Amino acid sequence: MNKVYVIGIGYKPLDRKAHEALLSSEVILASRRLFEVFRSYEEFGAIREKVKTINSIEETIGFIRDALASPHPGSLTLLASGDPLFSGIGRRAVNEFGKDAVEILPELSSIQVAFARVKEPWDDAFLISLHGGPDPAKRRRLPYTLHEIPLLLQRHPLLAVLTDRENNPAEIARVIAASSLTADSPPVIYVCERLGYGEERITEGGPDTIAGMSFSDPNVVIIKNIPGSPLSRPEAPRLGLTEEEIRHSRGLITKDEVRAVTLHKLRLPLEGVLWDIGAGSGSVSVEAARLCRGLKVFAVEKNPEQVDNIRWNKVRFDVPNIGIVEGLAPDALRDLPAPDRVFIGGSSGRMEEILSLVRERMPSGIVVINAATFETLEAARAALAKTGFAVEIAQISVSRMRAIGEGNYLSALNPLFIIKGTTGGDRE
Repeated sequence: MNKVYVIGIGYKPLDRKAHEALLSSEVILASRRLFEVFRSYEEFGAIREKVKTINSIEETIGFIRDALASPHPGSLTLLASGDPLFSGIGRRAVNEFGKDAVEILPELSSIQVAFARVKEPWDDAFLISLHGGPDPAKRRRLPYTLHEIPLLLQRHPLLAVLTDRENNPAEIARVIAASSLTADSPPVIYVCERLGYGEERITEGGPDTIAGMSFSDPNVVIIKNIPGSPLSRPEAPRLGLTEEEIRHSRGLITKDEVRAVTLHKLRLPLEGVLWDIGAGSGSVSVEAARLCRGLKVFAVEKNPEQVDNIRWNKVRFDVPNIGIVEGLAPDALRDLPAPDRVFIGGSSGRMEEILSLVRERMPSGIVVINAATFETLEAARAALAKTGFAVEIAQISVSRMRAIGEGNYLSALNPLFIIKGTTGGDRE
């Protein structure tokens, strides 16, 4: 095959290069929705017999892969929506077939068109995609979730959101309307439906109004925040966040000194996957994610109040590489990417089950477990040894100076056991 052309369509006639690429292609691939869009293009009549409709991305990639392997390849065009490299199939095409085989010919993105329709400059906009589709694994890979939008509005005056059927404009508006963060100054929401189609519609309203409406796909949501008191931008990443800086509930947080030793024991890689099991407020997740931006951190927590704290801290400290998983281990771990490091801050009495799954999924890596009691210590030690980890144990005791009357006294925190298990290439 000479070339795979990925051509964006939707808003204006094709330019000369895209026109010529389309006419020279032996096959043109399109989804059903883009096929309907393409019918209005002047080139459609001349090449309609070449158009093959495939609605599955995986089938599309498979078709192109087979075409590349054919003995007499020719050029092929894949029609995409707007700019294929903006939350589109362009990234997948380049990753699958290589930069030499793929040429991207972009259109305007739906985000560009949406801002033009509402006549708002967008050079300071924060762009997010909630377009994960029905696959839960894909949704977990999204940098931000629907429930983090009110927090993002505390940091950014203008948001643009690519939606899908579950993360739709009405659901976005309901989350904003229910949040105390935006109660005093609710934002303006624009919903830009079916941009480029004959039935294009732009709707403007507050969260309560938009929450009660329904909208057609596809659509883009723009949220304009009324200036309030945005959170300050975080400092440059460094080890040493304090308990006072990290939002938590009822003192349930890994103490500063313990967190420092825990992160030291984990020997975090710059890239890879960390499971933070029983994440609590997410303090370990946040510090790890700030230190290693290429590390994907999954904070697994069963308590809804703590999950809200993790969401807050994730946005407060600008760490989109944290994925939040609400659920109980080990069941909540089964669909996650295999880990390189695991921290267990809480096991809900299922230590052996959790470590058995960790050992199965992590042939080489490090597990660190914090234990406040001898019972948890022995359960962790026994389970690590049983599942083939090399075990080392340390106890950390911390005393902090406190002022009482006119004097200063050292006040001891509860001692804690830190258990480290290593396996594979990470054995020392």
